[in-house]
Amino acid sequence: MADITRGGQFLVKETPCENIFTPEDFSEEQVMMRDAVKEFVDKEIWANKVRFEQKDYAFTEEVMRKAGEMGFLSVAVPAEYGGMGMGFVDTCLVCDYISGATGSFSTAFGAHTGIGTMPITLYGTDEQKKKYVPKLASGEWFGAYCLTEPGAGSDANSGKTKAELTADGKHYKITGQKMWISNAGFCSLFIVFARIEDDKNITGFIVENDPNNGISLGEEEHKLGIRSSSTRQVFFNETLVPVENMLAGRGEGFKIAMNALNVGRIKLAAACLDAQRRLANNAVGYANERFQFNVPIASFGAIRQKLANMATSAFAGESATYRAAFDIQNRIAIRESEGASHQEAELKGVEEFAIECSILKVAVSEDAQNCADEGIQVYGGMGFSEDTPMESAWRDARIARIYEGTNEINRMLSVGMLIKKAMKGHVDLITPAMKVQEELMGIPSFDTPDYSELFSEEKELIGKLKKAFLMVAGAAVQKYGPDLEKHQQLLMAASDMLIEIYMAESTVLRVEKMAKKNGADSCKEQIAMAQLYLYNAVDTVYTKGKEGIISFAEGDEQRMMLMGLRRFTKYTNMPNVVALRETIAEKLIAANGYCF
Repeated sequence: MADITRGGQFLVKETPCENIFTPEDFSEEQVMMRDAVKEFVDKEIWANKVRFEQKDYAFTEEVMRKAGEMGFLSVAVPAEYGGMGMGFVDTCLVCDYISGATGSFSTAFGAHTGIGTMPITLYGTDEQKKKYVPKLASGEWFGAYCLTEPGAGSDANSGKTKAELTADGKHYKITGQKMWISNAGFCSLFIVFARIEDDKNITGFIVENDPNNGISLGEEEHKLGIRSSSTRQVFFNETLVPVENMLAGRGEGFKIAMNALNVGRIKLAAACLDAQRRLANNAVGYANERFQFNVPIASFGAIRQKLANMATSAFAGESATYRAAFDIQNRIAIRESEGASHQEAELKGVEEFAIECSILKVAVSEDAQNCADEGIQVYGGMGFSEDTPMESAWRDARIARIYEGTNEINRMLSVGMLIKKAMKGHVDLITPAMKVQEELMGIPSFDTPDYSELFSEEKELIGKLKKAFLMVAGAAVQKYGPDLEKHQQLLMAASDMLIEIYMAESTVLRVEKMAKKNGADSCKEQIAMAQLYLYNAVDTVYTKGKEGIISFAEGDEQRMMLMGLRRFTKYTNMPNVVALRETIAEKLIAANGYCF
């Protein structure tokens, strides 16, 4: 097994391109699975897109059952509980390709296979898993997840729903209100979080959906997007739950919720990928067919720029998501080889890469929204019409920046978790941060570097971007210590630096691996995408780094850090970004769609 970095170590450890997994590395079995999912989506979902937009909740349930019959709901479920027991990469692959056609189905699928099923497979007793998981894996039953309350959103542990032990000690009576519950209209069981007495932390329960047991539903919510994803309030009125249906231990609900979110974040990133590919496909096709001034609008530079940017963000999202998924899969395998149960290995494997999961959730959800926005613009007035796929895609994309933890929360989490890992000694940030300080005090080299190898300058530049982050984050930690978490705008600026470093590096490593295998001439458009993404990343790192430095440093310290930031974001050979976009757009237009 290749030597893999621990979570967050990408910042301080150089990763050889051979060590990362890319979509070009899909096995024959994975390609067959991908093609089967795509065929299902085209036939059952894309062809019926209008029905989803018309709030046909029964149809969403019907297609979910068909997905169950195809085995798509059981990919991540261990074989002993009726699942396919496939690896983490396979799980992300199915989540990726099944989510491209409509956010309504994507949300129903994600809520069921993720937060509806996964808490039982990861935290349930063997009896609980045998009783419930096979039904969930087959699509006989559907699951929903009841965490959010009117007064408890991002502060998930502040829920007021109560669980009271009955006098005979055989049941808990659950009373409370939950809101924004996906799949509520057709689910068979809920994962419910409630507080026992005055416990500090909430507790998880498996609650079967029985309207005769004090469970009632609000009306379907009227939402901006994901229109046929069933979303309702759920009310519990002294609902009796057997004590053996407690999930994990008393007071462990908050831990369950947080770990479920880690998995949900990388899966959400995966669920935004095929949406971008399909948006790019539609935009390119329309640009080739739409004539203005006697020529297709695909011949106009302003349109070509948009097409190139849409494809580049999709390609970068793929690169980073599958890189992290493979790292998680490897970490799970390492844990299992050391004697851990699959249950424990998966929990710890995902938790190890929680930083990357948050990075991906933010980056890919925002790229999906931008992709849909540019898609509307390519279509012009037609893009605003419900008759085209862009309008619903734009509305559906908006929720991705909110659920699984808002992007603001995830930005702050990514930096906060990195600092905690450093404090625990899991990632050595102090040594490289001190070297950066020494470098700032030293005289810069004026030697002309040798950039004869492909990506030699790009990889050196990524190394310098890492120094820029270490400089800003290191100085901020020194200044504020544990109070850093109160400086949210500074944390978000640092997070944007971190995000761009991971995404840019993942893209460059993917293309370097392709070029080493097949030659640079075979992937000149992918090289252009990697260079274009990095160019934009450098701009973001400089802008956000400057914002961060100015917020806490003054006088000579500020001047020195700003000089360092300029040094760390400086190209020796600035790429011609217009030419890069033209290279990418030319390939897209000739192929009449996303072809990478």
